[in-house]
Amino acid sequence: MHQITATAGIDAPDMARAQQLVGSIVRSFENKVVGQTRLRETLVIGLLTGGHVLLESVPGLAKTTAAQAIAESVSADFRRIQCTPDLLPSDIAGTQIFDAAKGTFVTQLGPVHANIVLLDEINRSSAKTQSAMLEAMQERQTSIGGESYPLPQPFLVLATQNPIEQEGTYRLPEAQMDRFMLKDVLDYPSPAEEAEVIRRIDAGVFSAEQKPPAAASLDAVVQVQELVRRVYIDPAIVRYIVGLAYVTRNASQYLEPHLANLVEFGASPRASIAFSQAARALALLNGRDHVIPEDVKNLAYRVLRHRIILGFDAVVEGIAVETVIDAVLASVQTP
Repeated sequence: MHQITATAGIDAPDMARAQQLVGSIVRSFENKVVGQTRLRETLVIGLLTGGHVLLESVPGLAKTTAAQAIAESVSADFRRIQCTPDLLPSDIAGTQIFDAAKGTFVTQLGPVHANIVLLDEINRSSAKTQSAMLEAMQERQTSIGGESYPLPQPFLVLATQNPIEQEGTYRLPEAQMDRFMLKDVLDYPSPAEEAEVIRRIDAGVFSAEQKPPAAASLDAVVQVQELVRRVYIDPAIVRYIVGLAYVTRNASQYLEPHLANLVEFGASPRASIAFSQAARALALLNGRDHVIPEDVKNLAYRVLRHRIILGFDAVVEGIAVETVIDAVLASVQTP
């Protein structure tokens, strides 16, 4: 944690309260999840902004454990939905059932009506089911029997997808991908971290009896979300953010021709909004009431990797989207 100082936008007591909450969440998370520092940061940013997160990795890298850990740390109502091809929209949003005793239909809300929802292997659900999630993610409500039902606050969707198993999967529409504020790609743990996982399993850390008390309340999270919106972002950094998104949409004018030809579609204005919101949260995590350019750079992969669409030639040549993002960062002057 950085040293907390009195600030103009956020006074010292509010900043101290925010740092205490974040520190409590981090400690609670670290009790259950070994390593995965960037994942922890990503999930906390999502929690403090209400921005949805897409996680990609091979199986076994603690994605579900991490989602449960972040939910338990703030007493959040947590639901896990295992996505399968036969999953229906009503299985997620809810449905109306007939009450024979009363002779009327009664609305039964689905598992998406929770504070934190984990969509496991989201790309295994059909396009119709994904459209139901799109409404929940964007409008923060569901429609059942012609009526709208608001989702609880705070509300956060964590979705996972497995990059090595493509059989029986449906490609996520670009419109839905764009609704995710951040996309993080998880790495394997180091040998020391993997050994620590085994030690904690042997010690019973992950058993139900070892469940620690919540580190914070949902009301406290909502209060810190308000503080995040008060973090100052200079107009020069806003221009920097917009410039990054603009270059992705006009790659031929700014990038080396070979890389520019690989870009089929650039980032939408949602990328700029995601940069602004996530950078504010990252600044607050680091004890600042203002955004600096390094906040934007640290988030560049997570904000842009699922919004820049590369052509088939990039797959053939083995060029990752992160290579293009590096070129985009190099092409825009840092304020």
